Amino acid sequence: MEMAELGDVRLHYRMDGDPDGAPVLFINSLGTDLRLWDKVVTRLPAGLCLIRYDKRGHGLSSCPEAPYSMGALVRDAERLLEHLKVKDAIVVGLSIGGMIAQGLAVKRLDLVRAMVLSNTAAKIGQPAMWLDRIAAVKQGGIEALADATMERWFSRDFRATPEVDLWRNMMVRQPATGYAGCCAAIAGTDFYTPTSGLRLPTLGIAGSEDGSTPPDLVRETVDLIPGSQFALIRRAGHLPCVEKPDEFTALLTGFLRATGHMEQKDG
Repeated sequence: MEMAELGDVRLHYRMDGDPDGAPVLFINSLGTDLRLWDKVVTRLPAGLCLIRYDKRGHGLSSCPEAPYSMGALVRDAERLLEHLKVKDAIVVGLSIGGMIAQGLAVKRLDLVRAMVLSNTAAKIGQPAMWLDRIAAVKQGGIEALADATMERWFSRDFRATPEVDLWRNMMVRQPATGYAGCCAAIAGTDFYTPTSGLRLPTLGIAGSEDGSTPPDLVRETVDLIPGSQFALIRRAGHLPCVEKPDEFTALLTGFLRATGHMEQKDG
């Protein structure tokens, strides 16, 4: 278990693959920990340095008092890369992780070579919606939101499988303070203007059955960045890396090769 002491927070992180390989940083969604990417890291080609972490208030990372700002979440990612002496990473962010990726690219383009923005947006929902969720968590814990969240996260087919219980359990076992803290960060974030100033290779990925960040919302954000690409994964919800890992990993691998982040293979 690797822990990075980063001032006001202690982040749990994991590195897989080749420690000397081209770095890829994965940033997970609200209510999940770094296991969100398990099915992806095992499918990626060899030769990459794959970095995952639990954001503050999630997983095994420390849980400072809420609320959190998006600036603090971006700073955590920035400090982790500096701690690991990593530059020029491709950053793969899902949902709030995609917001953190946008903020990190705006702030530290030396750390971010390219982005994959999965099931995310420059602005997600309205502040009142997030404040309602914070109130619900304070009153009834994360359990109060779990069933409705599973419907937004996953397609009907996936919700009929036993695996959905694993993700529900992961969500409700996150610290309530950390969950509410990150809700506050999303509520206060509108990246439309800063993201529209970015000029770096970007791939947007959406799930056709995503009830949290519908495909049109993802595409609208990705279109802010000139030259970006957009891909839709059908029959998947908010977490296509879980529901459709083969398709998600194929898109990511193609992007890594297209950006020169990993060598092209003949044949």
